[in-house]
Amino acid sequence: MQFGIFTVGDVTVDPTTGREPTEHERIKAMVAIALKAEEVGLDVFATGEHHNPPFVPSSPTTMLGYIAARTERLLLSTATTLITTNDPVKIAEDYAMLQHLSDGRVDLMMGRGNTGPVYPWFGKDIRAGIPLAIENYDLLHRLWREDVVDWKGKYRTPLQSFTSTPRPLDGVPPFVWHGSIRSPEIAEQAAYYGDGFFANHIFWPKEHTQRMIALYRQRFAHYGHGSADQAIVGLGGQVFMRRNSQDAVREFRPYFDNAPVYGHGPSLEEFTRETPLTVGSPQQVIDRTLGFREYVGDYQRQLFLMDHAGLPLKTVLEQLDLLGEEVVPVLRKEFDTLRPAHVPAAPTHASLVAAAGGAKDSTVHAVDDVTGKAPEGATR
Repeated sequence: MQFGIFTVGDVTVDPTTGREPTEHERIKAMVAIALKAEEVGLDVFATGEHHNPPFVPSSPTTMLGYIAARTERLLLSTATTLITTNDPVKIAEDYAMLQHLSDGRVDLMMGRGNTGPVYPWFGKDIRAGIPLAIENYDLLHRLWREDVVDWKGKYRTPLQSFTSTPRPLDGVPPFVWHGSIRSPEIAEQAAYYGDGFFANHIFWPKEHTQRMIALYRQRFAHYGHGSADQAIVGLGGQVFMRRNSQDAVREFRPYFDNAPVYGHGPSLEEFTRETPLTVGSPQQVIDRTLGFREYVGDYQRQLFLMDHAGLPLKTVLEQLDLLGEEVVPVLRKEFDTLRPAHVPAAPTHASLVAAAGGAKDSTVHAVDDVTGKAPEGATR
């Protein structure tokens, strides 16, 4: 099972000091958090994609490429890659490039995002959100698997004899998760392709998450990818820890009360009762997280949100120490003990290459326009 963190990259005032970081400070903080994640033994760092204030991660591949150069083991992912407003050709090429630069340490999570105005900024209509997600991913899926693509759809210009470059590393595309908060159509899409399904899991009651994942598992089996309990599931989560639970509640309360997303709404106590938010001791986080399995089954990836709502970098790094030293080792052991042998582990580039029968050189060599032949010595 993979454990990691995801960030939305918000620039938010610290309610205890009144200070707001600059965009530069926040970007550098996100890098520091990723490096800390590897240091404390986590598996995954994932960044969101946003194109509006108060968020800064508008270019995930730029950030992840930089982090790839400064890490050795960390798996680099996205908490959302906007499949609706990004051109699937550009996604195919950008993430294949990142895959090469990181030696395969990359996967990505497709999503529609939750910012309505982003659609017209990129020339799209929000009313076509679901159809865009379906059509664009269908094209992306083909671009990574077919050397030459002829394609015609509704929402972009046709492609004729098009080759996306570079080709995926070792001939194997990055693994894809489809992320959703509330859309059953996205669970269906993930199941159709046999891809992973990631439930945001930080705003809604557990019953909602349970229904979404049950639908995905049922449809995964329907499409012949394996049994329902072999579907690839990821969950979000949100925690704040101190060794003493009362200290955690007292310290986190002003951040919760003023958070851009859920501040000035339900109380901290109501929110922790009705959603997976856990504020307390490391043992409370362990117990709560192990309880997720009771209503979603065995799953492959657990990501925690730990750096939003204005929390200072020093505090976030302290949280990561607790997560890496006291929480994740216990969760790894317990989840591994509970998982049946037939339930697959979390996908990695190595496991995907092995499943494909081994690595291959996927380079596409140019063909001479006159002779119709590839350069002498070129191989496929």
